[in-house]
Amino acid sequence: MGNHIYKLIELTGSSTTSIEDAIQNALTRAARTVRHLRWFQVVETRGTIEDGRVGYWQVTIKVGFTLEE
Repeated sequence: MGNHIYKLIELTGSSTTSIEDAIQNALTRAARTVRHLRWFQVVETRGTIEDGRVGYWQVTIKVGFTLEE
């Protein structure tokens, strides 16, 4: 295994269900157009409030992917 060089992008996913779903939604969408996704880091978690309850979870993540040779 050689040395890898990673590029970072920042994404914000949302979900009405959970933080985990918000992360998965962001990763699933990114995987459609970005190859070689390798890892993610949660940067920020927030949400909207609707009628005193969580309306949407919003999670900002940094996603690392390897550059092609």
